[in-house]
Amino acid sequence: MKSYSIQEINEVINGVIYGSTSQSINATEQLEKATTSQISFIGSKKYEKHWSASNASIAVVNEDISIEPGENRAFIKVKNADLAMSQILALFAPPTPLFRSNIHKTATIDETAIIAEGAKIGAGCYIGPKVEIGANVTIYPNVTILDECTIGKNTVIWSGTVVRERCHIGTDCIIHPNATIGADGFGFRPCKENGLVKIPQIGNVIIGNGVEIGANTCVDRGKFSSTILGDGCKIDNLVQIGHNSKLGKFCIMAGNSGLAGSVTLGNGVIIGGSASIKDHTAIGDGAVIGAGSGVTGDVPAGKTMLGYPAVEARDALKQWAMLKQMVCNPKK
Repeated sequence: MKSYSIQEINEVINGVIYGSTSQSINATEQLEKATTSQISFIGSKKYEKHWSASNASIAVVNEDISIEPGENRAFIKVKNADLAMSQILALFAPPTPLFRSNIHKTATIDETAIIAEGAKIGAGCYIGPKVEIGANVTIYPNVTILDECTIGKNTVIWSGTVVRERCHIGTDCIIHPNATIGADGFGFRPCKENGLVKIPQIGNVIIGNGVEIGANTCVDRGKFSSTILGDGCKIDNLVQIGHNSKLGKFCIMAGNSGLAGSVTLGNGVIIGGSASIKDHTAIGDGAVIGAGSGVTGDVPAGKTMLGYPAVEARDALKQWAMLKQMVCNPKK
């Protein structure tokens, strides 16, 4: 079991130590569950009240925390406790699943595929014709990567993922279990003779560098050209990204949110959980779409939108306040 002194932990996060403790730390835990050998954190002043009841010996705290750590306890003050804890969690992270050989004997790899040095391919994987796997890529068991795909160096693809033909994933990405990259977009047109006629989806998906895609998320291929996710995008579990959508850099989409076809997100857009975006809609740089909102038209850069249909946040709050007033205090 890994164990660190407070001084060793502080060497990693470069904070300022307040108080004193000789207790060594072997794990991280939230305040209410922590034991004396575990480190916790206080990321907001509203959680100060929980410190006295916690058994944690050490907490990483924001600089504005006003309470004292107490006897044989200590704080490490930093500018951003959440970011500091991400570094500490890395210290205590357990090892990733073991590969006894870089390429498992049950993996099926087409003879035309190119596998770079250091790549690992687990049991039951299928790697199709003309696929290119970059250096130090890790592909866990039962992943399918079809014809002519490329996977950039250091990318990790977890079990159950399917990457369909001609899709391209950049470097340093993480694709979580059972994601589907490049399934057909939802394209049908009514026809008197044949009911709903399927529109062929002959494009692909292009995913930039440093992108993370959550479990059971679907990124549909373009009808023509590409569905694109820019560098640094972070996509939660159970997200739907429709065909020919284009995401700028560092966009965030929370769980159960969805983009219909041909949606354009600028850089740094945040989509809250269960929000839905109408097809052919453009959302500007830095805009925020609140959880559960339904966007039916373009959103300018920097705006925060709430409600269904979504309007500017301040207008939505006024509407809700007026509705509450009407319901709770109806005119007689």
